[in-house]
Amino acid sequence: MSLINRLLLQCRSGFEKEAAAEITDQCGSVGIYGYCTLNENDGYLFFHIQQEGYAEKAVRELRFREFIFIRQWMACGDCQQLEREDRVSQIEAYIQGFPTCSDLWVEHPDTTDGRELATFSRKFGSALAQTLRKSGFLQKEKPNKALRLVLFVLTGSDIYIGYSAVANSAPWPLGIPRLKFPKKAPSRSTLKLEEAWHWFIPKNEWDERLAHGSRAVDLGAAPGGWTWQLVQRSMFVAAVDNGPMQPDLMETGQVNHVQEDAYKFIPDQPVNLMVCDVVDKPIKTADMAADWVINGWCSEAIFNLKLPMKQRYQEVVACFNLIAERFMKAGLGYELSAKHLYHDREEITCLLRIR
Repeated sequence: MSLINRLLLQCRSGFEKEAAAEITDQCGSVGIYGYCTLNENDGYLFFHIQQEGYAEKAVRELRFREFIFIRQWMACGDCQQLEREDRVSQIEAYIQGFPTCSDLWVEHPDTTDGRELATFSRKFGSALAQTLRKSGFLQKEKPNKALRLVLFVLTGSDIYIGYSAVANSAPWPLGIPRLKFPKKAPSRSTLKLEEAWHWFIPKNEWDERLAHGSRAVDLGAAPGGWTWQLVQRSMFVAAVDNGPMQPDLMETGQVNHVQEDAYKFIPDQPVNLMVCDVVDKPIKTADMAADWVINGWCSEAIFNLKLPMKQRYQEVVACFNLIAERFMKAGLGYELSAKHLYHDREEITCLLRIR
């Protein structure tokens, strides 16, 4: 069997160091040890594992949904230099001894150069999948047990070949959901909130947790990108911002524009959801979000933490420690999820609620 001795981890270009710090901490917490190699702005990195067989253990047992900066991952070995005339046969030979997989994804770096490989990846993946189904390598399995064969393409011949656990990886190739910008939305930031819903809230819970007719607060709302999403869910929104809101939103009758400091606003009565996309120090926003949930001003909160240019991972840890301390003092259990979403830039998006 080909030696599977590393994890290939995808992230936003420029956040390789944050992803490296994260995977090192997560692996170390379960006794998996190794080291990272990376090039800045590549959009991917490697975690080389010292213990034989532990790369597969990692992709099966580490909780992918707890990763923040890692978009997608797989266990793999060395990069394969394939002859272009006979790539399929060479891949078939390489995966002899691999565990059976349920499907195939062909991915590439999410960079300017990497995206030029998208058409090749799609066409080659389709042809390879047909061959592997005929040979019996690709077989349907129960989702909670299934593995996915993954090819990570650097060029037409330089390819990493490995696998990931279907139920323990991102549900979209490259970890990127395909969302379409709604033309009537006031700003592109609207996609951040839509992506957050897809990532944090199971679709079968949307009708309960994003219920039509429920009440929400949007802190730092102007011009209304996030408010627009709430209105589309037929929510009634208190849009808190000293700046102007899009007139079309105000005409819906679902929005009350409150011209007030977002960090000082307190609702007259509890709301279902508080959202916040204010640009300020992340520790200040984390503390404010804890206030909202602990005091029962909202059932749950979705908020962005705007990260500094340096020590970004350390800043996230500090914010999470603050939230943990706040809830410990309050004697409350809580659920905190966070992700560096595709539509985020220098921030991460978090969901916080009572558990």
